[in-house]
Amino acid sequence: MDTSRIALVIDSCTDVPPADVERYGMYVVPLQVNYERESFLDKVTITPQQVYDRFSEEIPTTSTPTPAIAREVLQRVVDDGYEQAVIVTISSGLSATCELMRSITVGMPELDCCIVDTKNIGMGAGLVALAVARRLADGATLDDLRRDSERIVESTKVFFCVDTLEYLHKGGRIGNVTYAVGSLLDMRPVITCNEKGVYCTVAKAKGRRQSLKKAMRCAEEAAARYPRCTMAVVNGDAAAEAAEVKHELEQRVHNVDAWYEGQISPVLVVHTGPGLIGIGVCGA
Repeated sequence: MDTSRIALVIDSCTDVPPADVERYGMYVVPLQVNYERESFLDKVTITPQQVYDRFSEEIPTTSTPTPAIAREVLQRVVDDGYEQAVIVTISSGLSATCELMRSITVGMPELDCCIVDTKNIGMGAGLVALAVARRLADGATLDDLRRDSERIVESTKVFFCVDTLEYLHKGGRIGNVTYAVGSLLDMRPVITCNEKGVYCTVAKAKGRRQSLKKAMRCAEEAAARYPRCTMAVVNGDAAAEAAEVKHELEQRVHNVDAWYEGQISPVLVVHTGPGLIGIGVCGA
C-alpha cells in the first residue's frame, strides 16, 4: 500500500497493537511513567508487567511526552521525507498530549499537520487511529482527514470496567464519595468518555461479572448503530477474562469487520490498576 504521502503519528496511550503500528508505519510518541527516583518511556523502557510488579512499593505518576521527545519524533517524520502528517492523540480532556503536539507543530512549518483529538482513551483512541490509517491506505488526502476526522471520533466509543476503584481514586479520576460507596457496596461502574472526552459513568452493577455484562451490552448497542464496525477488547493483566468477553461478543455482534485485542499501556495501568477490561467500538 502507498501511504508514503502522509505520515501517521500516534501517542503511546492510543494502544494500537504493535503489529498494526508496523503494518501502517505509524510513528509513536511515548508518554512517561514517573517514579520518585526515575522516569520511563511508555512501552519503550517500561512494560505493563513492570508497573504491576512495583505497585506494592510505589504507585507512580504519569505525564505527557517531553517536548524534546515529541519534537524528535516529528523531526524523524520530516527526515523520512514527509511533508504532511496526521497526528492522533488521546483525549485532550484527560491529557495535555494533544495540546503539546499542537504547540510543537506550530514551530515546524515544514510539516503540514492535521491533529485529531480522539476525545477517547486507550484502544478507543486506537480505533480512531486505525480508521485514519485505513483512510490513508485508501488514498485519502490531508483535507479529507480534516473533514472526516470529527465523524470518525464521534462514531467511536470505549467502555471499560476496573477490578478496583483504588487507582482511579488515587489518580483523581473519581471523587471520595464515589470511591467509598463503590468500594463498600462493591458497585462497579462502567466507564466511558463523554463528548468532551472526560470520564463518565454510563452504567453501574454489583460485582465484577454483572459490570462486565453491562459493558458488553453498552458495546453491543453502540455497534448496532452502524451497518459495519470494528471492535477491540483490551485488558490490564486479565487476558483470560478478556478472551471470554471477546468470545461472548463475537456470538452477539455480527457486523464487525475487524477485531483487535491486546494489553493496555503502562501509563494506563498506573490509572486503572490490574484487572481492567475495555471494549471499543468504531463505526467509521
